[in-house]
Amino acid sequence: MDLDFPLSSASDDDAGDTPTPPGRAICHAGCGRPSRVCLCPHMPHTPLHTSTTVVVLHHPHALHRNPLSTLPLLARCLANLHLLPGRRLRPSSTQLIPPPSPNPVLLLFPSPAASDLASWCRSTPPSVRSNPILLLLDGTWKQAKEMHAASLPFISSFAIPVSLPVDSGVDGDSMFESELVVKKEPHKGCLSTMEAVARALRLLEPEGSGAQIEEPMIRVLRAMVAFQSDHLQHRTMKPRVKLRKKKDIKREQEMKRNA
Repeated sequence: MDLDFPLSSASDDDAGDTPTPPGRAICHAGCGRPSRVCLCPHMPHTPLHTSTTVVVLHHPHALHRNPLSTLPLLARCLANLHLLPGRRLRPSSTQLIPPPSPNPVLLLFPSPAASDLASWCRSTPPSVRSNPILLLLDGTWKQAKEMHAASLPFISSFAIPVSLPVDSGVDGDSMFESELVVKKEPHKGCLSTMEAVARALRLLEPEGSGAQIEEPMIRVLRAMVAFQSDHLQHRTMKPRVKLRKKKDIKREQEMKRNA
């Protein structure tokens, strides 16, 4: 795995917990999570090797403000992974994807122009789609959309837009397994970055090895979600104060005066 930034303790809270209070035991040598929710028993013994090069452009805020991001776990699962901090891809971002690239470059993002990844794999000869480069954008959905729009001037000339099946008309969770839902998503088919990579590698890796790559990654994700679910079940939820718009308050005050 190549890191274009140091995966330090600043990203450990991104693996599923908020910044560590003093005195909390941390698994520094492994997953980087608090010891009580350590995922090392579920992680691959060594990073998984793939013929696909995975490149993730992650928003600079993602490592500090998203306690449910799966990016740190992904970084510990894959050997052929490159992490790039930034808000857009540009020619100076990385030497992995200089246009034209000798290998197919796939941008995994659910845009209107994206083709179904499974269909692309079926229609593309194995010799043409060998050793692909898979690009992903990591951040909130709002950030990812902005990163996608900002990166298009550079990547639109050589990247092939692809996506996993998405049903934008249905509220929901993972399109594959409800137990893999890390957080509530805006619509059905939205996946965590780690699940999206795992599902894509199942399709992209040479026949017979894709499932062997996907299974251990999903095992880690399933364990993380189980810890999160257990935490939510035992957490005391404080009622949220309903915020009211100023115009509604003003209208209510006017009605009282006129009564």
